Amino acid sequence: MANVSWLDQIKWDDKGLVPAIAQDHQSGQILMMAWMNRESLLLTQQEQRAVYWSRSRGRLWRKGEESGHVQKLHDLRLDCDADVVLLSVEQIGGIACHTGRPHCFFKHFQDGQWIENVPVVKDPLEIYNHE
Repeated sequence: MANVSWLDQIKWDDKGLVPAIAQDHQSGQILMMAWMNRESLLLTQQEQRAVYWSRSRGRLWRKGEESGHVQKLHDLRLDCDADVVLLSVEQIGGIACHTGRPHCFFKHFQDGQWIENVPVVKDPLEIYNHE
């Protein structure tokens, strides 16, 4: 196994996870936030594509495995407290959110409520194969 001491420098939470923020490598737009464990972060580095830990599925989740909207890794960073990972990615297909939007931060707080201010690019029913 390759030298993975760089993984030991991360402050994993009590479940062995770290928050991971995906950011568009060209525009700087924050695309999404997900969780990673040691294995998913190592695979992300090795495969040069985003691999997350899905808490709801309880398994590794290669971004785009169902939708085709893969995140190609350009850069990997660790914050000053070593408890958040930042992935600079190319979002293949231009859709990062399971709602069919370019990013997950489409709700804007205005006048005491959350307003959806980013349109759906593609209907999720057209993206995901629901059998």
